[in-house]
Amino acid sequence: MGKRKSDQRQPRVMIEGEVLRQIRQHARSNSKTEVCGVLIGEENGSGLNITARIAGLNAAQAGTYVTFTQDTWEHIYKIKDKDYPDERIVGWYHSHPGFGVFLSDHDTFIHKNFFSAPLQVAWVYDPHSDEEGCFGWSGERLERLEEIHIKDDKGGEEAGETGKPEPVGGIENDEVVVEDPGQDTEHGPPAWLRWTLAICSHVLLMALAFVAAWLFFPRPVFFFVDPYRGIVSPAPSGTHINSDGTVTIPGFSEAPASSRPDRILPPAQVPPSANPAEPVPKPNGAKDPTDQQDQNVPRK
Repeated sequence: MGKRKSDQRQPRVMIEGEVLRQIRQHARSNSKTEVCGVLIGEENGSGLNITARIAGLNAAQAGTYVTFTQDTWEHIYKIKDKDYPDERIVGWYHSHPGFGVFLSDHDTFIHKNFFSAPLQVAWVYDPHSDEEGCFGWSGERLERLEEIHIKDDKGGEEAGETGKPEPVGGIENDEVVVEDPGQDTEHGPPAWLRWTLAICSHVLLMALAFVAAWLFFPRPVFFFVDPYRGIVSPAPSGTHINSDGTVTIPGFSEAPASSRPDRILPPAQVPPSANPAEPVPKPNGAKDPTDQQDQNVPRK
């Protein structure tokens, strides 16, 4: 590791898009504790190109900090000598699950003791908010870099000329998210189950409405009663009493209210004239014409 120069300019950082996808994927694989790794690349004058990363396996992890152990460094140098022999370690990365993008005192200690070269940087990513940022040396101070360039072989080069700290958030379409097996995830019910529940709830609501209408809004039922033969028969459907007292029977002409079944007189109240078998009573003092004798017959 080299000593820092007194240059107050921030380093110009170019990072491969594929490296960003790998860093995000590693951070999302454990969304409760921090993960870490190193950045591989090369310096180019006043800046550096980040072309790869190596995950820091066997690191000492906790909810708010991560530490490179001896086993971690052995694994890192083994991969670097095998896959990236002509490149160098230009920085490191780690995650801040749920508590923002910054360098804590523990992070600053790691950077000052293991990544103290003038162009070495620290990349921080929060998998909860999907925010990320890069920190580097500006003279003797560690500052968040105002300019980050992302090079994507699939979509060309994207420059971040914003003049302010620029978190490079977002999830690429082809990025694979690895869920933490120990993390509780919520999944909604399938579409067919939602439709079935909706239909059943509507059917149940209609059934309850029908029962309520049947109980609280009863409809009258009409019957025809024959008092002579003792026969009771239901009236045709649609029979009803009009406002003027008449009864409307489907298939029949309107009948007066006095002809309704409840107005039919019992046999004891039927006028004698209604039964032709019985003689008609005579008024008081009236004589039967058949009983009159011939006026020409002399009276005794």
